[in-house]
Amino acid sequence: MTDAAPQPVFLKDYTPFGFLVDQVELNVHLHPTATRVRAKIAFRPNPAARDRRFFLHGEDLTLISAAIDGTPVTPEITPEGLSCPVPEAPFTWEAEVEIAPAENTALEGLYMSNGMYCTQCEAEGFRKITFYPDRPDVMAPFRVRIDGDLPVLLSNGNPVAQGAGWAEWNDPWPKPSYLFALVAGELVATSDRFTTSEGREVALNVWVRPADQGKADYALDSLIRSMKWDEEVYGRAYDLDVFNIVAVDDFNMGAMENKGLNVFNSRYVLASPETATDRDYENIERIIAHEYFHNWTGDRITCRDWFQLSLKEGLTVFRDSQFSADMRSAAVKRIEDVMTLRARQFREDNGPLAHPVRPESYAEINNFYTATVYEKGAEVIGMVRRLVGPEGYAKALDLYFARHDGQACTIEDWLQVFEEATGRDLTRFKRWYSQAGTPRVKVTEDFKDGTYTLHLEQKTPPTPGQDEKLPQVIPLALGLLSPNGDEVLPTTVIELTEARQEAVFEGLAAKPVPSLLRGFSAPVILERDSTPEERAFLLAHDTDPFNKWEAGRSLAREVLIAMVTEDAAPAPAWLDALAAVVRDEALDPAFRALALRLPGEDELAEALADRGAVPDPLAIHAARERAKTAVARHLDPLWAGLYAQMACPGPYSPGAADAGRRALRLAALGYMARLDGGARAQAHFSAADNMTDEIGALSVLLETGGADEALDRFARRWGHDRLVMDKWFGLQATLAAPERAVAVTRALTEHADFTWKNPNRFRAVIGGFSANAAGFHDASGAGYDLVADWLIRLDAVNPQTAARMSTAFETWARYDEGRREKAQAALERIAAREGLSRDMGEMVGRLLAAGRIAA
Repeated sequence: MTDAAPQPVFLKDYTPFGFLVDQVELNVHLHPTATRVRAKIAFRPNPAARDRRFFLHGEDLTLISAAIDGTPVTPEITPEGLSCPVPEAPFTWEAEVEIAPAENTALEGLYMSNGMYCTQCEAEGFRKITFYPDRPDVMAPFRVRIDGDLPVLLSNGNPVAQGAGWAEWNDPWPKPSYLFALVAGELVATSDRFTTSEGREVALNVWVRPADQGKADYALDSLIRSMKWDEEVYGRAYDLDVFNIVAVDDFNMGAMENKGLNVFNSRYVLASPETATDRDYENIERIIAHEYFHNWTGDRITCRDWFQLSLKEGLTVFRDSQFSADMRSAAVKRIEDVMTLRARQFREDNGPLAHPVRPESYAEINNFYTATVYEKGAEVIGMVRRLVGPEGYAKALDLYFARHDGQACTIEDWLQVFEEATGRDLTRFKRWYSQAGTPRVKVTEDFKDGTYTLHLEQKTPPTPGQDEKLPQVIPLALGLLSPNGDEVLPTTVIELTEARQEAVFEGLAAKPVPSLLRGFSAPVILERDSTPEERAFLLAHDTDPFNKWEAGRSLAREVLIAMVTEDAAPAPAWLDALAAVVRDEALDPAFRALALRLPGEDELAEALADRGAVPDPLAIHAARERAKTAVARHLDPLWAGLYAQMACPGPYSPGAADAGRRALRLAALGYMARLDGGARAQAHFSAADNMTDEIGALSVLLETGGADEALDRFARRWGHDRLVMDKWFGLQATLAAPERAVAVTRALTEHADFTWKNPNRFRAVIGGFSANAAGFHDASGAGYDLVADWLIRLDAVNPQTAARMSTAFETWARYDEGRREKAQAALERIAAREGLSRDMGEMVGRLLAAGRIAA
């Protein structure tokens, strides 16, 4: 059981802190086991606050001394922080504490990663560095002095002084404590300069370990392109004299937007053609942009409280998606975003962990860094933009930046600028922030005398804690196609605002084929009966790239469901439609590669459960395997020519064009391997001169058999590179055959290089296995027990990562009784562990409570 039951925090209980902070001065004297932090903080009473109780958060701190205006005081200390009487006037608080970074395995606050000091303070890590009002609405400028024997000493803001063994940094922009950062280590920089649109000369540095020198060029290039794009599209210029990025090996998250000093998981910085895949390059570009864009949407304007988290994260995800669409293929980017949303957020909305974009309460804020806050939050921003138009959106954003610069804001502040800038009432639209669940839009139609009518009905299913749902404002983009494939109505947006309404189109010569939810204009599930012939027609003729792909995806999903439930053969219409897509050289190779990707096992399980069926993981896996073989055989005459045609000329380039060619070539290779026993894949693996091709061929060999020798060769070649070996570990756990998955994963956990305290390695193995649906949901329950054992072990040292990994059990209640019993037993075993963290306690409690109800 947990040490203490998590106490919920409620949005309705928000009150401002009793004091304002005018200045923070920190002196950090680094030592692995005895770092001393001296803080000098200027407080004054907050006229907007009623409660003047002086309480500073603090955890795992040894207080050495404390004083107010130079007079020593003896505060009352609890495990959560300290309090003491203070003057009813401005005063200076001084305190010295001692902490042990080398013993901080939770990777929150100040900790060590292979000899490097680094910090992670979002959401509530600063309280592990010194006593402070560790909440996002308390903002102050920071001046920091670092004393240490390492050559590179970094903090937020601009460097103001340095000498042998010390450095001082000043950040003039008020910020909350969660944006504080400090890094010290043996580091080298890849550097450049950037002149902003306002004429500021900015020094840019990407800091890495000496052994990784030469792998930061793409990160630096991505940063420069991000800075230019934000100036051109949003009018936002950078505001300091230096921008630093640091790559860290041990990091719970992907990256952190600390003001002027972004700390990154090294997997999202380091790249060379030999060690990074096309997807790695794409992620580096996207995440570098995301954290840089936070400078204005997160740093300069931050959240009043953690309930407003999507105010910065949803908005910044939307911005980084816009950036990636401009840098690469907008159509492919949109499809990939929707695939991620459906795989992660729709699953979340339909399960025990469902919550609104802005929840009403939480027990542990670390557990609300979710797909709902990020991905659904971004979709909500996209809907606002669609409703008010690009010009209205730009006008509202300009007002937002002008009005709220330097403030900690709320969702209400955000929506108000849109109302003022555009004159639009968004009161009903605000429900997207308060209602959990994915709305379902049911569509029926009729056609008579040239008039085509769509009957639309929306309903959002109950979610934990929310049974009754009000209608949402849903922008539904649609077009109409004539029977010969011509577009008779270009993309038009109608707004669904009621539970039931109609859309009428007159003057049509024949009954049209509707293209609904173009561009995935709202995060909803569309329910409409359609025939395989109509889906094939849309796949061939739809002018909207997303709906062209969607038609093929839904056709494939129906074919696979029939194969699972009726033991049907793959439908010829589907196979012919796929062949037509592959032959269509006018289509982007990346698009064609996506079209060849079958719906995943979890997606199919969700679709079956949605229809009232009990999914059988093994049957789903077997059906997908049969479908892949059928595609391979049906398109056999095309594969060799496509494989040869998609070879990239010239040296490796991570750009979208070459990446799309490699994706399609590897898709062809995967299907060819089902017919030639993997001979071409073996040759491809041996000849590969970049990681995309090498790991792609290895994946094919793992799926089709005969990978043992290739796995050994790969490990011998890359055993020295942690990030590359993460791929080696993850592939085996993810792609192992269902009957071998538990044994393979257990063997990986016994491997000498399974450094389980490193979040990347843990996620590669345990996360990879959890994504192996048929293996994880093995009827014996061995998969549940394996994951539960490791979650219990990791929770003792890194609760944040362990709690996030517990979402592996998110869908346990949709399976058969035998699996449910075994999954529930595994969850109850986790819940019963003595000393369970608050993070894990909340997650397992929610999983069990909602799962028992569903079961």
